[in-house]
Amino acid sequence: MKTINHLVGLSLSMALLLPTKALATPANMLLYIHPQEYSHSVKLWEYFNDYWFKQGPAVEPVATELLSEAFGQVAMCTANSEGNMLVWLQPKMYFNPQLKVFHGEITANAYRSDGAPVASYIGKARKVGFLDVAPQQQIEMVYKMAMEKLVATMRQDENLKSLAAEGQSNANAGAACALVASFPPPKIIDSDYFLKGIH
Repeated sequence: MKTINHLVGLSLSMALLLPTKALATPANMLLYIHPQEYSHSVKLWEYFNDYWFKQGPAVEPVATELLSEAFGQVAMCTANSEGNMLVWLQPKMYFNPQLKVFHGEITANAYRSDGAPVASYIGKARKVGFLDVAPQQQIEMVYKMAMEKLVATMRQDENLKSLAAEGQSNANAGAACALVASFPPPKIIDSDYFLKGIH
């Protein structure tokens, strides 16, 4: 009886340890979006109509999904993250009230796990729409279109694909995620916002 209990206990212990080990596997790609994108709202305007939204929550799900499909396991950068490389995503959204056009733009700066820069990529998308008709859904759709173009560009870079698949991970949450403290915050007032709102 003691032997059976011991085996059951051992099996349960192993079952509990396996998921933990799987989660500790370094990601192919770590993603970073500046915390300000989650706390600071961006304003889109259309004369007497305003719409405020946060870019981080709008971009993170679609970025994680599409980059995972293209490069394998993707995780958000945290204090304990390990990964083969780091990608800093910088989203931008504008609305032209005259032409009724949403402009979405996502820039990706890629770094090796030791913090060395690799390359920058950009994806842009436009969509005709109205700011007072399901604006959040339209914003998310434009970001998805921009992200699809961004990922398509990134997939053409053989060096990036090799780095994500075979790069050396940052052991013990090393240089890659430590980099983020030196990244500048997004601009509160972006001149492109005004230019694209006019043209």
